[in-house]
Amino acid sequence: MHALSAPFPFFSFALRPLALRIDVLLPPAEVERELEMLYRRLKRPGDLLYDLPTIEIDAPFPGLVFRYRESDGEYYVYAEDTLRGRLAGYTVFKRMVELNRRQDRYLRSTHSKYATAYQRRGIASAVYRWWLDAGRCLISGARQSAGAHALWRKLGNSYGLIFVDLREKRLRHLGNDVSERVFGELQTRMILTGATWDVARLCKMVEMETGPMEELVEARAMRRLG
Repeated sequence: MHALSAPFPFFSFALRPLALRIDVLLPPAEVERELEMLYRRLKRPGDLLYDLPTIEIDAPFPGLVFRYRESDGEYYVYAEDTLRGRLAGYTVFKRMVELNRRQDRYLRSTHSKYATAYQRRGIASAVYRWWLDAGRCLISGARQSAGAHALWRKLGNSYGLIFVDLREKRLRHLGNDVSERVFGELQTRMILTGATWDVARLCKMVEMETGPMEELVEARAMRRLG
């Protein structure tokens, strides 16, 4: 079902972890405070987050209940630990201002925060798989934590993973591999294609450009002049 594999022959991630465009890491205590505040809201009658509907996520997490809401095209999944009476963490599937209206219909970025005790247990991975298995696609932001990047690479073994260039609200398909130099550029992003998707269909639906960069730059310049 998943048309792409995700080889990384041009990289040596294990040897070059500092080559990643590392996102800002918040202190664990700050994350815990935010999660405590959100949990109180989840339990406060009349609050926007109170009594949210639940979703089924195919993963063995005893005591965890996944609650879901949508707001202005962004989707929130909260992992509630009902045994300990706390919020384990949450994932947001966000809209990106860098995308144009057509791309925004099909692509969401991700942002996750989980308490230290719940990290490295596959919870975020299960939430991402729930999203991808529903036939939806993901695009990475300009920066990722080392853990988030490792998660994307792991998901790339099960779902299609490609590299793209994103600038001036246009996407260009870079293929399954890129050099370390290209990967280091802020315009280089990754896309995970959901179930039922393939690259050809995605390129068509988001009007993704292909071909040598020089030709694309010239074509864009001609469109601006025209």
